[in-house]
Amino acid sequence: MRRHHRLFATTTLLWACLAGLIGCAGPSVDQYQNNQPAFAPRQFFQGELSAHGVLKNRAGEVTRYFNATINASWNDGVGTLKERFVFNDGEIQFRTWTLTPTSQTSFNATAGDVIGTGTAKTAGNAFNLNYVLEVDYNERKLQLNVDDWMWRVDENTVINHSSLSKWGFNVGSIQLVIRKDP
Repeated sequence: MRRHHRLFATTTLLWACLAGLIGCAGPSVDQYQNNQPAFAPRQFFQGELSAHGVLKNRAGEVTRYFNATINASWNDGVGTLKERFVFNDGEIQFRTWTLTPTSQTSFNATAGDVIGTGTAKTAGNAFNLNYVLEVDYNERKLQLNVDDWMWRVDENTVINHSSLSKWGFNVGSIQLVIRKDP
């Protein structure tokens, strides 16, 4: 009888922990629905933009910083964002995003170093993009899950925070400001 009681208690504890973990899921983009100014990707990601940011390790220490230019355009409803990053150590990286609408507020997102197709949704002043990024690390390829959040704070400015994880564990983050050049 005691053995069954312990098994029941252990099973109950495991389910409670699992429910707690599920409850700790990040915010939903829908919670920003009433925030202004509205983030309309087709309008904000248009023309020349600049970005300035930092990369942090899992301890929160800044390991690199960068400046970037973004040339953004839309053709037949599909967005193209051509990014050029210049890091403090002289490294230059390029990435071209393709944003394909799946609804009025949702997009599929692809890029050369993105595994598969990312998904994005916008609501209010927020834009949330989730994807798997392949990066070079110690002379091998590493796939990181990216939870990328952007919030439009005024007509010309977006604050961006990206959480990087592997196997559910935080491995770093990126913070940056994106400015629409007047």
